[in-house]
Amino acid sequence: MESMVLTPRLACLAALVPQGARLADVGTDHGKLPISLLLEGRIAYAIGSDIGVGPLAHAALNAREHGVTLPLRRAPGLDAVRPSECDTVSIAGMGGQTIAQILQNAPWTRAGAHLLLLQPMTMVYELRQWLWAHGYAIEQEAVCREDRRRYVVLSVRGGAPAKEVPLAQCVVSPALLRAPGAADYLQQLLTREMRAKAGLERAKTHSADRLAAQNALVQAIRQALEECK
Repeated sequence: MESMVLTPRLACLAALVPQGARLADVGTDHGKLPISLLLEGRIAYAIGSDIGVGPLAHAALNAREHGVTLPLRRAPGLDAVRPSECDTVSIAGMGGQTIAQILQNAPWTRAGAHLLLLQPMTMVYELRQWLWAHGYAIEQEAVCREDRRRYVVLSVRGGAPAKEVPLAQCVVSPALLRAPGAADYLQQLLTREMRAKAGLERAKTHSADRLAAQNALVQAIRQALEECK
C-alpha cells in the first residue's frame, strides 16, 4: 500500500484547504492530495481529474487500497467538473501559463463562489499578471521549500475588479509579502534574476528592451526584500 504522506509542496497546498471543503483536484496524478485530506476528515468530498489514463489508474488503486471514495474524471483541466460539484479547486504541479488556460476555459471560476488554490511550477509572475487582469484576487500566498527549490501556493478568488499590472510589479503580491518565509523565497528569486541579468549583459545579441525589463524585475525584487525586513 502506497503512503499518502504528502511532499512539502503538496502539504503546503493542503494546509490552505478549508475544513469541510468539497474539492476538485485538477491534475490529480496519484490522487495523494485528495486521498490524504479525505483520510484526515478534512474535506467532505473530492473529485480528481487528469488527462492521463495511467495517473487515473494509479489514483483509483490508491483510493481503493485506502478505503476512500474518489470519483475520477479523464479530461483536461476543469472540463469534466460542474461548478455545483465543488467549492474549492486545487491546481498544482503545472506551469503558470497552463493554470491560466485552465481557468480561462472554466469561466465560472471568475464569479467568486469558488476558492482556487494554485501552485505554479513556472511563470509565477505571468500567472499573477493574468489573474489580476481577469478579475481574480490573490487573498493569500504560502511559501514552502522542497529539496533545493522554493515554491509558492496562491489562494485566489474571482469577483474582483480587473486591473492591468506591469510584469515587473507581478514578481510579488501584498499577500506574498505577508507570508512566512517570503524573504528567503525572494532572495532565491533575486539570485536567479541577477544570474539572468548577467547572462543578458554578456550576450552580444540582447536587446536594450529585454535588458531593461530584466533590470526592472531585479529592482522590484530588491524593493520587496526591503519591505520584508
